[in-house]
Amino acid sequence: MLYDLIQETTAYIQSRITIRPTVGVILGSGLGSLADMIEQPVAIPYSDIPNFPVSTVEGHAGNLIFGQLNGKDTVLLNGRFHYYEGYNMQEVTFPVRIMKALGVETLIVSNAAGGMNKDFRVGDIMLIRDHINLFPEHPLRGRNDSRLGTRFPDMSEPYDHTLLQRAHEIARQQHIDVQEGVYIGLQGPTFETRAEYYWLHVIGGDAVGMSTVPEVIVAMHGGGMKVFAASIITDLGIREELNVITHEEVLEAANNAAPKLAKIVSELVGTL
Repeated sequence: MLYDLIQETTAYIQSRITIRPTVGVILGSGLGSLADMIEQPVAIPYSDIPNFPVSTVEGHAGNLIFGQLNGKDTVLLNGRFHYYEGYNMQEVTFPVRIMKALGVETLIVSNAAGGMNKDFRVGDIMLIRDHINLFPEHPLRGRNDSRLGTRFPDMSEPYDHTLLQRAHEIARQQHIDVQEGVYIGLQGPTFETRAEYYWLHVIGGDAVGMSTVPEVIVAMHGGGMKVFAASIITDLGIREELNVITHEEVLEAANNAAPKLAKIVSELVGTL
């Protein structure tokens, strides 16, 4: 059972660390620079952790990193798991379950995303205020274990409004321009067609990606976790020119904007 797997994995991790993290950070494509800001880091390879999947995507590392981020005990997921890799939703969201079991109260999620809002530019940072779930499988599908969360979790505010406003204030103080919008989660791994980008914008999306939504749903299911999330806009789906989107260009755009997002996240953690 999932509950038993969580207990086994948590027990192993606790035998390797001396801190009790209250902050969890999931890094997306090109955002590994935040790992360099962790003080007194202890890295545990995914391959060493019982029941943990191993990332197969180029650009994603594979370590749980524990340490201090701006004075707060933090666990950092350096390399996430995606549904398009072939993992099921239980595997994709397993790290969030582990973070909760370890004592994480605030979850910070980042990703690379394609922009549909005409006001966006490549390299923009979009703070996520809400999402639309278009994944073909739901992470809570199946029999519910009440030890892990309620059968019907409330999703009226998946992204904490207080953290969102605090991030805006930090961005202003640091003279970092940010956008705000709705993130749409799709299965992938193909980038969207031009028609799909237009459709996604019509139904209310400002950016689209292949992650984040399942993890946030599970964070809400566990109860008590506050979530902040942000996207780096790595390509523009609604555009006039017929340019081709490549994974290499996505990584380049993410890496260029990463220091700004890392600064916002670090300062935000310091306020918790």
